Amino acid sequence: MKPLYVAATGQHVGKTTSTLGLVTNIVEHGYNVGYCKPVGQQHLYVEGQMIDKDVTLFSQILGFKIDGSLHSPVVMARGVTKRYIDDPSQFQFRENIIRASVELKGQHEMVVYEGTGHPGVGSVADVSNADVAKLLGANVLMIVEGGIGSTIDKLTMSIAQFQRYEIPIVGVIVNKVIPEKIKDVEYYVGKKLKTLGLDLMGVLPFDKRLSFPMMETVTAAIKGTVLFNNDQLDNRVEDIVAGSLVAINEFNNFKNILLVVSSKRLDEAIEKVKLISSLKNLSKTPISGVIITGDGRHTSGTNVSENFKNYIEEHQIPVIATDLDTYGSVVKISRIEVKINTRTPWKTQRAIELIRENVNVDAILEKLKD
Repeated sequence: MKPLYVAATGQHVGKTTSTLGLVTNIVEHGYNVGYCKPVGQQHLYVEGQMIDKDVTLFSQILGFKIDGSLHSPVVMARGVTKRYIDDPSQFQFRENIIRASVELKGQHEMVVYEGTGHPGVGSVADVSNADVAKLLGANVLMIVEGGIGSTIDKLTMSIAQFQRYEIPIVGVIVNKVIPEKIKDVEYYVGKKLKTLGLDLMGVLPFDKRLSFPMMETVTAAIKGTVLFNNDQLDNRVEDIVAGSLVAINEFNNFKNILLVVSSKRLDEAIEKVKLISSLKNLSKTPISGVIITGDGRHTSGTNVSENFKNYIEEHQIPVIATDLDTYGSVVKISRIEVKINTRTPWKTQRAIELIRENVNVDAILEKLKD
């Protein structure tokens, strides 16, 4: 099988989520699949190896032992671009990528490579997505965010980078499409793609569950301080309610709610939550986390009532303090770009289901046959 390179028109369009779903579904088709992030940016250290953070997720899903030289051969860490421009000879980026591809090809029937950012990312070090796909002899699958006009515009600009090197494009997946617009997107984007000699391989509906952040992500976004239950920051947030607005008609789903409230209204808000829980016969609290806000000038005090302490300890609710006011906190949280990772298993499962239900994996594999 020819290698597959999953590229995207930009950041935050669902490339990692789509790649994860594709890899898992290809494995379900009976193939021994390898994974590589040839050029990474956001990194971490695993057993002394600097690797792209996405590698840990795929290691967990595919069950491989991480080898940075194979699974993350190039990491564009801070300062690398300046050093590369000053003296390219001190780096062997292309050689490292080729070496990894040769080794992975010998270990697997098929290798899926995940690109980075938009097609031009990495150009500063001569390892753009197009450069790398050409180097690997890979076929490209493009991921683009949903719509019609803007989607086609972004695709046209992005595929030009690959067509310049005569890199085969096996097709396009349109992601995050509003469900009621799926038929229009399938028809009009599919029709336009045909004129460009491209195939529409799938349209994925926008799924709110994939955009749910964890309390840890929320804490970072508001630069908060954890006051209670630090070990519960994996809790997910499905809805946000301001403490001053807590009322039975303000709760959309009655679970995994983030309560954002000033210290002055804390007890009042918790009493309302208790009342709503009782009226709705909830078996457990609907609150997944509490943000205690300040006044925008200084951090909110940590003095809370025994009533509040008892409630959050009973239900093991993480509590975060921030110097932002309630409005500022909600704005910051609403702008979070959520990423799939090893601590969001519900997203992993949903990504697999979305690809299985909406993408023609058989058609993609057919195009990759030698």
